[in-house]
Amino acid sequence: MSRPLDLVYFMFFLLHIPATLFIDLQALYPPSLVPRAISGLPQLYIRMSGDPLVGGVMGLQGQSSHFIWFKSFLVVEAFFQLPVFVLGARGLWTGSHSIYILLLIYAASTTTTTLPCLSVLLYTPITSPQTVAQGVVSISFAQRLLLLTSYLPFFFVPLVMTFDMASRVLKLANVGAAIKDAEKAK
Repeated sequence: MSRPLDLVYFMFFLLHIPATLFIDLQALYPPSLVPRAISGLPQLYIRMSGDPLVGGVMGLQGQSSHFIWFKSFLVVEAFFQLPVFVLGARGLWTGSHSIYILLLIYAASTTTTTLPCLSVLLYTPITSPQTVAQGVVSISFAQRLLLLTSYLPFFFVPLVMTFDMASRVLKLANVGAAIKDAEKAK
């Protein structure tokens, strides 16, 4: 409680782990390896939200080849972000300063990759008789709000984390530089 931002980051990482494993990364898993208990989660999520990104990359809305860029982001999520969720949560829990550089890299990377996702959500057409007649992937206004409320935290928390961790790393570097300068002066 004495480190409220660290608590927010810690909870963010813990909540992100199941979403990553059970929904996001199903686009990468061979279907035969997905347990039946979770195989329907992406479809349920897409029916509810109309998410053109997850639906697109899984081939449930349009051609998945159009979303190869998003699939590459999912590979980053699997092999970089998921381990950072675990290491970051552990480092934040123990109050380790050595985790700051990794969290800075994670936060800058995540902010950068979430921005194009937000752009897709903002520019996906609102469902109308015309989009339905033309077979255009579209979402309702309510779905857009739902998607923005679910994606925006994955932009703003890492954005805040980027500046926060950069500040923490700079402070540690300044302390280290001051100690080194003091040793030289002896």
